[in-house]
Amino acid sequence: MPSTIEKNSRVSVEERLFSLVLALIATEVGLTKADILSTVQGYRQRYLPGGDNASLERQFERDKDDIRELGIPLEVVEPPDDPGSNHHLRYRIPKGLYELPVGVTFSPDELMLLKLAATVWREGSLSAESRRAMTKLHALGIDSSDPVLGYSPSLRVREASFEPLSKAMDRGQVVAFLYLKPGEAAARRRQVEPRAMVLHDGRWHLFGTDQDAAATRTYLLSRIVGPVVTVPGASFVAHGDGQGQEALSELEALWTANIAVIAARPGSDAAVRLSKRVAPGEIRTNADASALHLNFTDLNVFADELAGYGPEVLVHSPAALRTAVRSRLITVRDAHTDFDLNVHPDTTTAADE
Repeated sequence: MPSTIEKNSRVSVEERLFSLVLALIATEVGLTKADILSTVQGYRQRYLPGGDNASLERQFERDKDDIRELGIPLEVVEPPDDPGSNHHLRYRIPKGLYELPVGVTFSPDELMLLKLAATVWREGSLSAESRRAMTKLHALGIDSSDPVLGYSPSLRVREASFEPLSKAMDRGQVVAFLYLKPGEAAARRRQVEPRAMVLHDGRWHLFGTDQDAAATRTYLLSRIVGPVVTVPGASFVAHGDGQGQEALSELEALWTANIAVIAARPGSDAAVRLSKRVAPGEIRTNADASALHLNFTDLNVFADELAGYGPEVLVHSPAALRTAVRSRLITVRDAHTDFDLNVHPDTTTAADE
C-alpha cells in the first residue's frame, strides 16, 4: 500500500513519462497495464489495489499517445495463449528501435542547443510540447532540468478548452460550455460528460455524453466558445477503455463516406497542397487530370479551407460543399464590393462561374 508521503507527493508529467519510458525499455517480455499502474513512478502513488483505477487507466492511455508522439516505438504484445484479450496485453519499447543510430553523437554545443529548444517554452503556453521534448532528452541521458531562459513566448498550439477538458475527464467531472454550430446565430450551452479527446484530420475533438440529449456526441474543440467550467456536484463514472477508439472509428467512417471532387488550377498552391490528400485508390485519366477526389470530415471546416484558395479551386461535388464554398466567396466579394468594383468594374470571381 502506498505510504501517506507517496500519496501526497506530486510527480510531474515529465517525471512520470520518463519513468514509464525507462520501465518499458528495461523489460524484455513487456509489462501489463496492472504492472505499470502499480509500480511505475507517477502511477503507483494513485493506484488502488482492487479499487477503481479508471481515471488512472485513462491517464495511461493518453501517456501512451504522448510517448508515440515523441517518436518512441511503443509495442503492444498479445499473449499467445489468450489472443484478443485486452486484460493481458503487454507493453514494451524495443531497445534496438529506440537507440540512436551507431555513430550519432552530440557535441557539448549541440546538447546546449537541444536543452535550449526544450526549455525555452517550459513555463509558457507551449509547456506540454516542451515537456515532451525534455522527456526525450532525459531518455537520451541528457540532463535538461536546469532552466536556461527566464521568459516565454505567448503562443498556443491547442484550443484553450483542451486543458480544462483533460482535467475534468481525469477527475470524472461534468463540464459545461458554449458551443457554436455552423449556421446558428448564437452559441448554445452544452452540459457534457467528457469521455475522450481525440486528434483526427489535424483537429482535436471531444467525445462525450450530452446530458440534455442523453446520447453521445462529438464536438470540435475549435467551436467551443468561452470558458469550460465544471458543474458543481455533478460527476460520472467512465465506462472503461475504448472510448477514444469509438470516437476515432466514428470520425474515420464519416471521413471515408465524404468525398469531394475538386478541380485545382495546375501549378497553383491549391494543386500542390491538395494533391497530397487524394482519396486512396483514386484513378485519374487524362480527361480529368486536374480533378482531385478528397475525403473530408466536416463540410464547413473543409469549405473554409477551400474558399481560402480563391479562384485556384472549383468544387464539382457534392452540391452542398459547392454551395458552402460559393457562399463564402460571395461574402468576401460583397465585403470588398465598393473597393473592387470601383477599381476593376469588370472583375468576376470564382463564385460567379
